[in-house]
Amino acid sequence: MGILRLSHAEVRVPDLELAHAYYAEVVGLVETAREPDRVFMKGWDEHQHHSLILTAAPTYGLETLGFKVDSLASLDQLEAAIADDGIHSDRFEPGDLGPGSGKVVRFTAPSNHTIDLVYGMEQVGNGLPLLNPPIAPPDLVGMHPPRIDHIFLMCEDVDGICEFFRKVLGFRLTEQIMANDGHQLAVFLERSHSSHDIAFITGPNGAFHHVAFYVDDWNDLRAGADTCAYHGVRVDAGPTRHGATRGCGLYFFDPAGNRNELFTGGYWFDPDDEPTTWTEAEMGRAIFFYQGQVNAAFMTVHS
Repeated sequence: MGILRLSHAEVRVPDLELAHAYYAEVVGLVETAREPDRVFMKGWDEHQHHSLILTAAPTYGLETLGFKVDSLASLDQLEAAIADDGIHSDRFEPGDLGPGSGKVVRFTAPSNHTIDLVYGMEQVGNGLPLLNPPIAPPDLVGMHPPRIDHIFLMCEDVDGICEFFRKVLGFRLTEQIMANDGHQLAVFLERSHSSHDIAFITGPNGAFHHVAFYVDDWNDLRAGADTCAYHGVRVDAGPTRHGATRGCGLYFFDPAGNRNELFTGGYWFDPDDEPTTWTEAEMGRAIFFYQGQVNAAFMTVHS
């Protein structure tokens, strides 16, 4: 089985208390642990300890991202595959990387992003009983997404990182945007049968575009936009629809400048499905299907 899905993202924030208030009260994530310089949070319906880590730092951007692995044997196999590809990794035991952390293999991908492969993160539950539960807890606030969905990154060599994720980590390519010269401008990759767990687009190595949280439907995107307007949160784009992935999204910024997305829709992808290809001329519709173009501000990135 190997990698199951995106596990978590760790983002840098200069003002930890302000960021925590935003993610708890506006986005509606649940705090699970706190350290002097970090706060651990999750979507209300996630059972694992955390899916977002806020880390105090002078700058904003992405610190690490993690993928959930199904077994210790798979973790060992992935560690060996990374080594066979000539990449050094480090091994951590449960608790080494903070509250709730499991066994972790950490490495730097060819895109210059730090990636954790995680097995055995602590399970804390979703706040509902396992016998005859209600639909949801009664005290949800803000946008209250149930879970993390995907992460969108940038790198110089999209062809190379796509090959690495497919060959070494076992991801499947669902969609791609091809340049006129035959190189990949953007790729969408999955392990969870969704339209994408991670995506890359051409840009600086190590750059971070956004982390996305799943919501149930279009009405939740509308409510999310209402919440942004009420709290004065800067909206970047949407609510809108993507051609690539056929999903719908709302983009906005946390107080530090990290881009968030609420995402819904998409489709189920089977291992024997063929990827969808978009041409460079249709890149605008691939990203924003209704508008048909991508503005320069949307391509602003964080290292």
